[in-house]
Amino acid sequence: MAMISIVAMDKKDCNENTKLESSNFAVMEPYEKCFALRRGRLTKIMTQFQEYLTERATHLLGYHLNLNCNHLMDLSPLLRFHINNVGDPFKESALGLHSKEFEVEVLDWFAQLWEIKKEEYWGYVTNGGTEGNLQGLLLGRELLPDGILYTSRESHYSIFKAARMYRMECKTIATLMTGEIDCDDLRAKLILNKDKPVIINVTIGTTFKGAIDNLDLVIKTLEECGLSEDRFYIHCDAALYGLITPFLGQAPKLTFKKPVGSVSVSAHKLLGSSMPCGVHMTRKKYVALLSKSVEYLATVDATITGSRNGHAPIFIWYGLNMKGYKGIQEDVNKCLIRARYLRDQLTNAGISTMLNEFSIIVIFERPLDHEFIRHWQLSCVGHMAHIVVMPHVTIEMLDDFLDDLVRKRSVWYRHGNVQPPCLADEVGISNCSCLHHGKGLLDGN
Repeated sequence: MAMISIVAMDKKDCNENTKLESSNFAVMEPYEKCFALRRGRLTKIMTQFQEYLTERATHLLGYHLNLNCNHLMDLSPLLRFHINNVGDPFKESALGLHSKEFEVEVLDWFAQLWEIKKEEYWGYVTNGGTEGNLQGLLLGRELLPDGILYTSRESHYSIFKAARMYRMECKTIATLMTGEIDCDDLRAKLILNKDKPVIINVTIGTTFKGAIDNLDLVIKTLEECGLSEDRFYIHCDAALYGLITPFLGQAPKLTFKKPVGSVSVSAHKLLGSSMPCGVHMTRKKYVALLSKSVEYLATVDATITGSRNGHAPIFIWYGLNMKGYKGIQEDVNKCLIRARYLRDQLTNAGISTMLNEFSIIVIFERPLDHEFIRHWQLSCVGHMAHIVVMPHVTIEMLDDFLDDLVRKRSVWYRHGNVQPPCLADEVGISNCSCLHHGKGLLDGN
């Protein structure tokens, strides 16, 4: 992006011919008599920034964001208010500018989705999946202070961040080719530490491969290792797939009817929001461990952040009311169909690719050109890249990407000095299309 500068203003700048320089976004003290010029400059900067965001939004393929947020423009009058949901969403506070009524309705909706009774759950609207994970693992540590944290190597980085923050002993578990937690390795590590309680993170949709840890098999493994429910705590990181798997008939079920301690989901992902936000939910009987009375606020707080964004619950509430179950179901189905379309087109072009069952994340060989990666905003790990087929990703976007990739790829590998990478170890031999394992096409023909 070409950077936009805010030029220092003094008397000599106070004329209509002054132009913007291009260097940075520095905040400068304005000359007091240049109000009209100052507003004009700021308007120009914001206009240019909107144009930049519009262009970038048309080429966003690699990240877990739903950019279909135009309906939230209806809520723009609320931006003139400070709305702060400080403390427990179920408790009033001395601060009257809050949206806790909306927040509780959002929580009730998710409680129904994840099958826990209203009187049995507690939760709140977070700033995103990371905060939900921090809250869930903190509860686990408070319940089982000498417990060991177990999590797969493909877990979200926030899980390992939580382990450092809370000084928890952490065991990293191997994964299968799909990215799903390897319960054989989990069993082996549990047996080695059989005298210690277990705090385990179960990932419902890994960040890169979109793999869904088998919650039922994890529970079975814990039980077979002799762990009773009072000696383990399960947190489910369902940042993206917490709003996908409930709408898939054959997918593993995420429900509090199983011995789950907490769940976190991001609302800015599948549902869509113009600000990061999410939901953390746990069992009401656990929250007393973190609840503290705050006298000067006349409320109780058990949250990570204290002051909380009061606009976010309204955005989520509005999105849920606009879409409903049927609308979310339609979005999920569209994403699945388009993900399969992308996988098939990549395979037909002779490009290594993988798509897990129930997944909307398509993995393929990492493009050689950094500018290509930047243009399409792809997420890359090692020799792999991925595209997350979110509701805003259309067939037209995918076709434009495919045309660009096939054309550029024929240039990258034209002279044979460099060969497409082998991804057999990452995605399996059957999904690898390198010159050794597959068709190895370089031009899509």
